[in-house]
Amino acid sequence: MTERENLFLVDDNHAVRHALRLFLESRGFVVHEFSSAEAFLEVIAAGDTGVIIVDLRLDGMSGLDLQAELKSRGIDLPTVFITGHGSIRDSVSALKEGAVDFIEKPFDNEVLLRSINDALRCEQSLRERRGVKRDLLDKFSTLTPREQQVLTYVVGGISNKSLAEQLGVSSRTIEVHRSRIMAKMGACSLPELVRMALLMGIALP
Repeated sequence: MTERENLFLVDDNHAVRHALRLFLESRGFVVHEFSSAEAFLEVIAAGDTGVIIVDLRLDGMSGLDLQAELKSRGIDLPTVFITGHGSIRDSVSALKEGAVDFIEKPFDNEVLLRSINDALRCEQSLRERRGVKRDLLDKFSTLTPREQQVLTYVVGGISNKSLAEQLGVSSRTIEVHRSRIMAKMGACSLPELVRMALLMGIALP
């Protein structure tokens, strides 16, 4: 690690939190402790970075409930679940919703450390994708409303002729729009433009 990474430790067992905090701080992490999911939700915000380590079963909101609530708020942080009462069904549910790992207690601290490092690599990848998405959306905002409309149809596989008929304009006009779109978005080919649209989350017709 080139800088101290944040870990958000959510567990209602004080002894477990204390032991994990000592171990993880000795490995150079900045550890933030929370005794409940509700307490964690009071301070976490979109834009925060780090890894969440959360017990599956907590007093009050469960770890899975916390995962769902964060998703509804648009907070996408890699999560490692720890539990002493896990089930295959719970682990499948957690992993399906994006958890990096699901570790059963008691576990070796080095196992947790490996999962955290995996999660940090995932977060770095997420940061890079978010950066690319922001850049693409900035470029997309420079398109005129008509160019934005044409882009969605072009990447959806609609031919210039069909689109011209649908919009009541000439094929030449569509070609001009298409050329301007490619230039403004910095796309070298239609497949690249399609990938850009998918990264931006644009719904294709």
